Amino acid sequence: MTKGLTMKVNEEQRAYFESRAKNWVKYRKRRSYYWDSITRYCNYFIHDESSVLEIGCGSGELLAAVNGKSKTGIDFCAPILEQAREQFPHIQFELMEAENIQLNQTYDVIILSNLIGVIDDIEHVFKQLKKVCHPETRIIVTYYNRIWEPIIRLAEWIGIKKRTPEQNWLSTGDIANLLYLADFDAYKTNRSMLMPYRIPLVSGLLNRFVSRLPFFQLFGLNQFVFARPFPPRLTQEEVDQRYSVSVVVPARNESGNIEAAILRTPQMGRFTELIFVEGNSTDDTWATIQQMAEKYKETHRIKIMQQDGKGKGDAVRKGYAAAEGDILMILDADLTVPPEDLPKFYNAITRGKGEFINGVRLVYPMEKNAMRSLNTIGNHFFSRLFSWILERPIKDTLCGTKVMFRKDYIKLARNRKFFGDFDPFGDFDLLFGAYKLNLKIVDLPIRYRERKYGDTNISRFSHGFILLRMSAFAAGKIKFW
Repeated sequence: MTKGLTMKVNEEQRAYFESRAKNWVKYRKRRSYYWDSITRYCNYFIHDESSVLEIGCGSGELLAAVNGKSKTGIDFCAPILEQAREQFPHIQFELMEAENIQLNQTYDVIILSNLIGVIDDIEHVFKQLKKVCHPETRIIVTYYNRIWEPIIRLAEWIGIKKRTPEQNWLSTGDIANLLYLADFDAYKTNRSMLMPYRIPLVSGLLNRFVSRLPFFQLFGLNQFVFARPFPPRLTQEEVDQRYSVSVVVPARNESGNIEAAILRTPQMGRFTELIFVEGNSTDDTWATIQQMAEKYKETHRIKIMQQDGKGKGDAVRKGYAAAEGDILMILDADLTVPPEDLPKFYNAITRGKGEFINGVRLVYPMEKNAMRSLNTIGNHFFSRLFSWILERPIKDTLCGTKVMFRKDYIKLARNRKFFGDFDPFGDFDLLFGAYKLNLKIVDLPIRYRERKYGDTNISRFSHGFILLRMSAFAAGKIKFW
């Protein structure tokens, strides 16, 4: 399309919005049930300390309602933007086209809510976002599900929805592809809302519950795409100079594995520290940890401690609190996940493949006695359940090895009150926290080995019941809020 024609289309769109500016705020309030659902979902992933930019902010209601320490909105329609300034004088609003962003700062979160339908060149606008992104910026794009097009056109024809200019109709795949072409990694999608109008009882049932269920979610009116800038390409030398590693080893009745954990854990990054957290052992594990720490103090960076509470989750939190590395890893002291596999996790997170690397035991064949049959069945069940809850494939929820950046864990710990200290295992605390932080979660398959010393600390039935209870709690906090 030529530049002249592009300008003509923009002027037609400007004229359309300016002609409706007088009644825009009233119309927005009449349709607040629909718009508020988008605001609530976006806000779920925005934190109080975030800086937020909305592209195409209109009269500012979404931006005013979301969390954030600083907020900026831009729009190309002067009369509507003036109403935003009148309603929300504490927010910065700038008259500006999405096609030519001129702001002198970067933002933690950038929202484009129902904007891409009227943009002439979506890829160009996505490329403009680079000007206001830092490496950890999150992009949230919302738009109609394209299967609703005939219903929306009918609503406009009979007058229950305001007529709009000709729209771009895009699937989540289309949006993700355009983001990819603009050098963004679209890592998560979701849909919600089956009834865009408030009907007592009916709307709540359909939108809060039915629309979140598998299959029905395919028909949700609102679709959301989350993206982040692609990470920079670094050489191995640059990676190793930039990052250090802390490996937390929770150990209960694992005396026979302590020395092997030290000797078999590879050195990664600037330094690798091992943090042993002993937890209420009935054998000589604590004495062995002390002995091995002294034996290898000249060749290895080792910290040792005993946990005050109970459970692996408590041990991990205590170890993480003492960690000094940029990257935090968990290595179960039973060594069923080989320490030699830890560099795979290091490479995945330092190369930007993900921001939370989740170990998976259910891809490769296991050694004969590595996992009991009932445990295998349970793990497959929870895999499907958590893939639905967390809105992305999660092959294995209970693999002991999980890896994330310490800076992200600090944020997770600060926001732990949202889910509470409900998880004695620690796995779900980290998975749910990573979801709430809007991190990219990536599965990494490993080979699961047979334990060489001691017995498992997992009780299939009592712990299985706890897992079910935690899953129901998580579904309420994530899916049905």
